[in-house]
Amino acid sequence: MITPHRPLAPGVVADHYQELDRLYREVWGEHVHHGLWRTGRESPLEAVEQLTAFVAEQAGVTRGDRVCDIGSGYGASARLVARTFDAQVTALTIVPAQQAFAEATNPGGTNPRYLLRDWLDNGLPAESFDAAYAIESTEHMLDKARAFVEAFRVLRPGGRFAICAWIAAEKARPWEKRNLLEPICREGRLPGMGTETDYRELLTAAGFEVEAATDVTREVRGTWGICLRRAAGRFFTDAAGRAFLLSAASRNRIFLVTMARIWLAYRTGAMRYLVFRARRPGVTASARG
Repeated sequence: MITPHRPLAPGVVADHYQELDRLYREVWGEHVHHGLWRTGRESPLEAVEQLTAFVAEQAGVTRGDRVCDIGSGYGASARLVARTFDAQVTALTIVPAQQAFAEATNPGGTNPRYLLRDWLDNGLPAESFDAAYAIESTEHMLDKARAFVEAFRVLRPGGRFAICAWIAAEKARPWEKRNLLEPICREGRLPGMGTETDYRELLTAAGFEVEAATDVTREVRGTWGICLRRAAGRFFTDAAGRAFLLSAASRNRIFLVTMARIWLAYRTGAMRYLVFRARRPGVTASARG
């Protein structure tokens, strides 16, 4: 497990996304996650929606399921899953700006249901979901073991769990750890970046059967080239954005440099992007009732 040299202070993950709210949405849009390019000809919007569709497939989502989106960002994936599968989606985020944006997309609506709540203290009923997924959120959780135990608890027997995660190489070289992975954790507010082995062991310890770990690094890494070009463009054309990145008062202004580190970490192989598929043993969700 790669960890920052100094432990992250409480609240810094929410602060990171709260302060960078405008930058994230203007540079990448409502989906705060990678795109998945199968052919290389997809638009960024098609690519991010394609990743959500792949995650839903891995989570075994079927029509009418009750689904939990763990770390839902602006709720774009939750809305897509709810619309595509007529699923009842509960979406959790710890960032007030993200929850407010999600609520504003459907004032008074009840599906998806958006909760401003920490997954590690989620208060959701046991065995209340048929499927769950976490798209690039477990990296931000200090207690990953507890995060997976909570996922196991809220899923019905037979329920499936899909996790998209930034994964450290099993044998990252010292310079990659020092110049890429550790700074990415520190600057990106990741308490720890696990290896594939770490994730498999944590899921198994929580009670899950790990069915697959699909490496889609090559299909997603183009995300960061696009983000870097867009962010650089905004630096020269957007006075407010430029002021934010140049201000010493901006706590997360280093993230522009972090984008470049992530781009390079994918290219060197120091970092991978995996989609895990796991299942809670027992009667399948489709056979309930």
